[in-house]
Amino acid sequence: MSASSSVQDPAPAAWLSERDCDLETFRALVEQETDLAAHPHASAVERNVLLYDAERLALADRRAVQAELVRALAGGPGIVVVRDAFPDPAVVDRTSAVFDALIAEQRASGATAGDHFAAPGANDRVWNALEKAALYDPQAFADYYANEVIALVSSAWLGPGYQVTSQVNVVNPGGAAQTAHRDYHLGFLSNDVAAAYPAQVHRLSPALTLQGAVAHCDMPVESGPTLYLPHSQKFEPGYLAWRLPGFRAYFEEHHVQLPLAKGDAVFFNPALFHAAGANHSADIRRMANLLQVSSAFGRAMETVDREAVVSAVYPVLLGRRAEGAGEQWLENVIAASAEGYPFPTNLDNDPPVDGLAPPSQADVVRRALREGWTPRTLRGELRAGAKRRES
Repeated sequence: MSASSSVQDPAPAAWLSERDCDLETFRALVEQETDLAAHPHASAVERNVLLYDAERLALADRRAVQAELVRALAGGPGIVVVRDAFPDPAVVDRTSAVFDALIAEQRASGATAGDHFAAPGANDRVWNALEKAALYDPQAFADYYANEVIALVSSAWLGPGYQVTSQVNVVNPGGAAQTAHRDYHLGFLSNDVAAAYPAQVHRLSPALTLQGAVAHCDMPVESGPTLYLPHSQKFEPGYLAWRLPGFRAYFEEHHVQLPLAKGDAVFFNPALFHAAGANHSADIRRMANLLQVSSAFGRAMETVDREAVVSAVYPVLLGRRAEGAGEQWLENVIAASAEGYPFPTNLDNDPPVDGLAPPSQADVVRRALREGWTPRTLRGELRAGAKRRES
């Protein structure tokens, strides 16, 4: 056996914990410089962020551009800005008018949209803006989502069959900044729950989603465009690190913030540490269309009516619990029968409760067992939950 084959790299950790969140290791990753030469289709690097021009990308070889974008989002800074992604301002303005109308309707109804990272009512948020905009003005919707840059980056990161969702966020003058975070999926879970997922899932999760934002107005720095920490997506235990005080303090001191012009678009790896900035302007309603694009592979092969399965199995769970069945036995049956993940949902009707996510179907079953609900009570709550999740 050769010396080279007898010495192997240590196997990657099977599990991650907060003990793995070493700030010096994190610093070494995020303090590296973005290499413009490694990204030949980029026009510039500004504060470690790659800047692209949409017109230049349209003239280049599509596959070569997409390969470069994947390198940039995975092993590069994790974020790209595409200038003039929407070259026709009229397309953006027409869609902004749709968003304004949706916000006005929402206010008139007395509804207040909850927010994952800000107090309800502090800003204007439209959940499921994709569907609402399509129903309100289908022509404006079609002109907007025909955009080639969205398709280029989405298919580069996720391949074909991707699904676009959209949330409009308007940060009003005086609106406070968000705290640093990572995004969907693992970023919406508590540290205890995120740590229950093996390390391979922490590595896989960012490949299932692309985060983006389209600027619907000029966004000077004082209006609070998003704060980013380039290269932070490469820190493997980052889903467990972003809540820790040392990492939040580092983000506050070292984040970058770039002004955007109307029609510019930003795309980033969901594992990138980021946060919406504070709007210190006097009169800029900072409007962005937040894009969350999901992989086609984030779904099961079969359709299962889990509400029916749970309703059938719950009396057995009640009986076995009364007979002394252990918690792990009960949990195993719940995991096999109930939907354990609360998304996708209608966040207007089913907002986050005591955290970043609403209760899942499995959470409802656990509560029912703890509190001794009757099967009829559980069926009623499951039906109500299903109704809340409808768009």
